[in-house]
Amino acid sequence: QVQLVESGGGLVQTGGSLRLSCAASGAIFSFSSMGWYRQAPGKQRELVASITRSSATNYVGPVKGRFTISRDNAKNMLYLQMNNLKPEDTAVYYCAASRPLETAHTYWGQGTQVTVSS
Repeated sequence: QVQLVESGGGLVQTGGSLRLSCAASGAIFSFSSMGWYRQAPGKQRELVASITRSSATNYVGPVKGRFTISRDNAKNMLYLQMNNLKPEDTAVYYCAASRPLETAHTYWGQGTQVTVSS
């Protein structure tokens, strides 16, 4: 049973930084893809960034140039460095992973709240 546990959320002012961490119970080197999603109040969950097993990265929309996704296979950790945060980044952030040889993210964490004050 794979478990993903996020940490590192909190309250930060506009322009500040946070680093989210995701600890996986299983060996993440076996996950074809991992990603960070977010869900703001009243909105659908959306992909923020993803990273493949070979560490190829993909960023979506307004986080490009501000967020950096990375993974440490030896420590079974996934990270999201968030810089120059804006109020519109306020959301619950979720860590996700896919089964080996699959692309869809089917394992999910419980989420960590990020609040950016103006």
